[in-house]
Amino acid sequence: MFKKVDRQELRIKKHKSIRNKINGTAERPRLSIYRSLNNMFAQLIDDTNGVTLVSASTIEKGNKVEAGSNLEAAKIVGSRIAKKALEKGIENVVFDRSGYVYTGRVKALADAAREAGLKF
Repeated sequence: MFKKVDRQELRIKKHKSIRNKINGTAERPRLSIYRSLNNMFAQLIDDTNGVTLVSASTIEKGNKVEAGSNLEAAKIVGSRIAKKALEKGIENVVFDRSGYVYTGRVKALADAAREAGLKF
């Protein structure tokens, strides 16, 4: 009998494996992303204190992106998170792809953040 693969369960398993290896600090926070069907979310997290330092998404108040689930929206979120981080004095981060494959929207967000000044 064929067993159906639950992709979300596999992604979460990969994410837990990644999280065991990387950790964000106040000097070098973790850039964590979440990709839903309709939107993109990114946040810089200090894991030692358990605090979110900066966040950006396609549904931010005053900055909502019309088509929130395409490459252009991912680039906008990447540049926004980098701009906010640089304003707070954060330049170096650890990238946490949250178990997603590094292609498409995930890669676009990372590249835009790098172009805007974040180092990872």
